[in-house]
Amino acid sequence: MLTIAGSESHFCDGMSRRSCLRIGGLAMGGLGLPEILRAEAASGAKNPAKGIIMVLLPGGPTHLDSLDLKPDAPAEIRGEFRPIATNVPGIDICELLPRLASMTDKLTLIRSLVGFRDDHNTHWCSTGWESHPPMVSSAIVPGYPPGDWPSMGSVLSKQFGPRVPGVPPCVDLTPIDPDARFILRTPPTQPGYLGAAHAGFEVQGVDLRNITLNGTSLRRLADRQALLSSFDQFRRQVDRGGLMDGLEEFHRQALEVLTSPRLAEALDLSREDGAVRQRYGLDRRYPNERGGKTLLDQFLLARRVIEAGARCVTLAFTRWPFGRMLSGDFNWDWHKDIFTEARGTLPLLDLGLSALIQDLEERGLLDDIAVVAWGEFGRTPKINQNAGRDHWPKVGAALVAGGGMRSGQVLGSTTRWAEEPLTRPVHFRDVFATLYQRLGIDVANTQFTDLAGRPQYLVGEHRPLPELIPD
Repeated sequence: MLTIAGSESHFCDGMSRRSCLRIGGLAMGGLGLPEILRAEAASGAKNPAKGIIMVLLPGGPTHLDSLDLKPDAPAEIRGEFRPIATNVPGIDICELLPRLASMTDKLTLIRSLVGFRDDHNTHWCSTGWESHPPMVSSAIVPGYPPGDWPSMGSVLSKQFGPRVPGVPPCVDLTPIDPDARFILRTPPTQPGYLGAAHAGFEVQGVDLRNITLNGTSLRRLADRQALLSSFDQFRRQVDRGGLMDGLEEFHRQALEVLTSPRLAEALDLSREDGAVRQRYGLDRRYPNERGGKTLLDQFLLARRVIEAGARCVTLAFTRWPFGRMLSGDFNWDWHKDIFTEARGTLPLLDLGLSALIQDLEERGLLDDIAVVAWGEFGRTPKINQNAGRDHWPKVGAALVAGGGMRSGQVLGSTTRWAEEPLTRPVHFRDVFATLYQRLGIDVANTQFTDLAGRPQYLVGEHRPLPELIPD
């Protein structure tokens, strides 16, 4: 069944806001991103970037063994991997990332990222903010507004609405099973104080074979919409917290999705050209991976969904299956055997992320779609007794590309052993401010109202990074 999901909480009648319309249905179409871009080009209009793909690396990716190697450090710091030259003179990255090395002119590496906490929580990766309510295994961090901070996708939904009828503005490809969400802690496309109408559309578990009308006519769909609206009017009378606000819009968008083929077709990888599937590594066998499976399809799904008209697509990447390491699953929390884990994971990231960036460029979309890849903290400079690295919230690394941003550069540097920033510390909210600017949002003047009626700026006093903004 297709699930139109809201954020996790319950109303007074016991109904979850994740309760969904399970009607199914495919009909109306609409322009996709390529058609929109061609129309804008024909009119001479020059608009900001059109969307963003957020790649989460949950568990805390190791900056010292990927984007910020220290080859001159002692063995217990530098680890087992060698740096290799990229296609930009003077920039080196890990030898396990040769494809990304060959396209570094299209990337910006951030080696001095700050704003982390020692907590497996991707809240700051999806909202830009450290402060948050109590969450499973995460202590409260004071300073969040009533309703909590919204994710970037939810902000784009609120500010601009859907780009294409039938395609949600904010789409979440991350797993929703308990072990995976335990690592993420924060729903990656949470709406926060913006309300359920702007929650991300969670597609995990959608069975395309079940997306059919099953005898339900558009007239009956309209009848169900009227029924839902009548229930909402009743609930709004008893809900005094503002959590129900925007549900008519939520249901309207749900019906558009359910009566349009566009999202379902974007999620159907069998429609993709074989050569493109090959680029993403989907035609290969992976005997060393559990069940021979990988999550490389997430990168191709992200491109297809953003091209279909979404404004923000979020995915979580690691080896398959993604979940708790203590349960035998995989994420980036490599407290032991870090070099074995990296040899299995980094080549997959290299393949999927490079394929996504190359694909966007060849389809004429890279200037219009921003890509960011990061996790919730870095790893300790010193290798521990279990041949692993522990949590390190003082500094980490990230990669950004596309969106019309300047590329072929490194922002910031770390101290001799990558313990903390040496030059140009870059906060998460600096990156968010930059991405918002590229997407057409002025963070210095844009405010939204939280559930207490107070106006909130999106990134506080942080501003776009001038190094990434083109002239």
